[in-house]
This record gives sequence, C-alpha cells and structure tokens, in this order.
Amino acid sequence: MKGWFDAFRNDGGPTLYSYNNRTPVTGDVHTLTLYLVFFTVFLAFLVIFPGVRKERFTTFTSVTLSLFVGTVILVAKYGSGWHVACTEIVSSYRAFSREKVEAELGAYIGLGHVNITLRAMPGDNWTEDIDFNERFSWLGSEEMGESYREALVRGLPFPILTVAEYFSLGQEGFAWGGQYRAAGYYGAILLWSAFAMWLLMNLLLVVVPRYGAYAMMVTGTLLLSTDLVYYMLIPLNPLVVRFEGSVLMFRLGWCFWLVITAGALCIVVGLVIAIIDLIYPHRFSTILEVDYDTPYDRHIIIEESHDTRNNKKKNLANRLEEPATAGLGSRLLR
Repeated sequence: MKGWFDAFRNDGGPTLYSYNNRTPVTGDVHTLTLYLVFFTVFLAFLVIFPGVRKERFTTFTSVTLSLFVGTVILVAKYGSGWHVACTEIVSSYRAFSREKVEAELGAYIGLGHVNITLRAMPGDNWTEDIDFNERFSWLGSEEMGESYREALVRGLPFPILTVAEYFSLGQEGFAWGGQYRAAGYYGAILLWSAFAMWLLMNLLLVVVPRYGAYAMMVTGTLLLSTDLVYYMLIPLNPLVVRFEGSVLMFRLGWCFWLVITAGALCIVVGLVIAIIDLIYPHRFSTILEVDYDTPYDRHIIIEESHDTRNNKKKNLANRLEEPATAGLGSRLLR
C-alpha cells in the first residue's frame, strides 16, 4: 500500500536521485547585478515621470542617457565581450584519446579575463553531457599561469586547455596573453576615468546644465579613447587556434561596439546642448535641477538680476539727463 512519502522509493528504501542535476553557468553574476540595479532605477523614474509637467523631453533624455552610459561603462568593465570567437569543432575530449566529440567552442575575452565555453552538439556524440564555461583571469602577472595549472589538475577537456594555453604562455612567440592583459589594463583605466567623469556629469547636470553638457562630451571622449587604446594594443598578429577541420578566429565583440555607441551619443548630445545654450543662453533645463520651479530657481534669479541691472541703468540715465542747474529745493526733495 502506497503512502504519502513513497514517491521515488523502491520497496520502502530511501529515495533514489538517479538523474543528473548538474547545471552549467549561464550568466555572469556581476553583469546581471548591474542590469538589475540600473533597470530598477530607470523603472522608478518611469513611475514618477507621468507627474512631470515641465521640461519633459529634456528630463527624459538626460536621465535615460545618463543611466545608459553608466550601465555601459560598468558592464563593459566586467563583461566578457571585447574580443570573441566561436566555432564548431571535432576534437578529442581528452589528450591522446581516439574518442571524438562534436562541440561548439567559444572564447570571450574581457578586460581582465577570458571565458572559454565548450558545449556538445546534439547528434551522434558518444555523450551530450558536456557543457563547460570556465574563466581564466590575468589581473595578476602570474594569475593566468596559475589558473592554467589548476585547470590541468582538474582535468578540463582538451579543447579548453588548448585555448587557455595560448594565453598562459609568454615565451617563444606565445605573447597573446601579455598583449591582451596590457590592452585590458589600459582600457580599464580609461573606463574608470570615464566613470568618474560620468559621476561629475550627473552632478553638473543638476547644478549647472551647461557645464554638465561639457562633462558629457568629455565622458564620450574618454569612452572613445578606451576603444581606440584597446584596438591599438590587441595583438597585431591575430590569435588563430586551429583544430581538426576548423579554426577559432577572434573578432571585436559587443562590449567594444557598445562603448563606441555610448561615447558617440555622449558627444553628440553634449554638443547639441552646448550649441543650444550658446544660441539661447540659460534655456536648457530639467526638473532635476536644484531649487527648480521655486523662488530660488536659477532662471528666476537670472531674470531678476537682469531686471535689477536694467533698472539701475535707467536710474543712472535719468540722473544724467537732469539739468545741472537744478535748484537746491529739487535736490533736497529728491
């Protein structure tokens, strides 16, 4: 007779978990966290945006662009899509083994690491239980070599070890690891500089939007400089990893193009704001400004200062027009 707790049990024995419960890594925790944080902030802005009655277009454009640029900077810093390669291979799963496996091999290079993936293709493989995503870091000078030795001890598949070996060696022509490390090092410095300027840009957009536009153009320049420096420092002799009947060749990835897009947007939008401010002084405004739509609003203060200045000029002109021979009584009355 079956009871409440007899599921997956045979003849009253303990539960048998005979299925494979291993799951591969399918996402990067750092990038997912960044997406979630910035999306939450943007969603909160969309919730309050219907209550905005003035300066709707400029406010929405400034906030959206600012959050987009901040997300791009941090995601590009921790992402793995600067130089990427992916191909289908037929290779040995273990070194010196006759067992071949058809799999999809990918290498995704970031500023401080490389992710190497290996996934078995569905078909006539002797096993389909192959789904690897391994990260090798090179933040330290010896970290890549240590990661490669740990991979050898763990017994990772032969295709992953083959790709990792190209990055771990720094001698006899295998200089790709050091060149990618240098490109990532200087690219990270410029990205952090762009992030600092992005913070200053947000502050100036709240206080003095004209200077915020100038900071926005500087941020875009730093982002474009990041791509330029990275492109100049990656290996001139392209890294090509050859397997049986296939070649793993690298190309610029989505992080590179995303940084270019964000930099170009910052320069264009900042230049437009600066031109508008030159043609129509003190016209660009958002609701995020300090003391906006209050008696201490900078627009009201500027208009009152202009009125005060004009009144002083009129009074001075009236005094100059008075006859010099005015009587003593009129002067006393005045």
